[in-house]
Amino acid sequence: MHLFERHKPGTVNPSVEDSASHRLTLDLSRAEALAAMLAHSRASHVVEISDLVAGMYLYGWDRLSRYWDQEDQEKIEALLRRMCRISPERWNYWIQFYDQKRRAGAASLNSLPFLRRFRKQSESDLPPRHSAELTAVLKQAEEIAPFHDISNGRRIPILTSECVLLCIVRSRHSEISRRLAASGMKVPHLERDALSSRRAPRPD
Repeated sequence: MHLFERHKPGTVNPSVEDSASHRLTLDLSRAEALAAMLAHSRASHVVEISDLVAGMYLYGWDRLSRYWDQEDQEKIEALLRRMCRISPERWNYWIQFYDQKRRAGAASLNSLPFLRRFRKQSESDLPPRHSAELTAVLKQAEEIAPFHDISNGRRIPILTSECVLLCIVRSRHSEISRRLAASGMKVPHLERDALSSRRAPRPD
């Protein structure tokens, strides 16, 4: 499947403000925006691990699919949709919507109208917070991240999708983590990519 515009794995999103403890690469930042939208769609102020996995899946399946055998990918997509609570109808709608925008020349996910509407509607709401399980996963990712940035004299880890996905699989504290670990994922391949410092992030 090649419906999404692909981005350089090490690209850091310059528009995302530094958090207290980490920064996100561009693709992970956009997946997180989708995760917040998914949480908002079910009237929740808490972003769960399943929301972030869904955001990573919807935005970057082309990139993440290499961690499963080619012949198993339809089965894995169905498994991910179930784990992330995305119905086939909803999935097909989003695929068509993104593909139309991509073909129309949308510069980035952040420029898509549905995200602008989501942000406008959410201005008066409390920003979604991470669940305890997701917070723990991101903390683990900070500890193993091979990339860092310097801000105000501090060395801040830069989190990639691969790094966060690896920590989700390793955590085993949630059902989605256990099911991912048992899905036939090529974990050694993921570990190699997540922990490698051969390609450092750079501004877009």
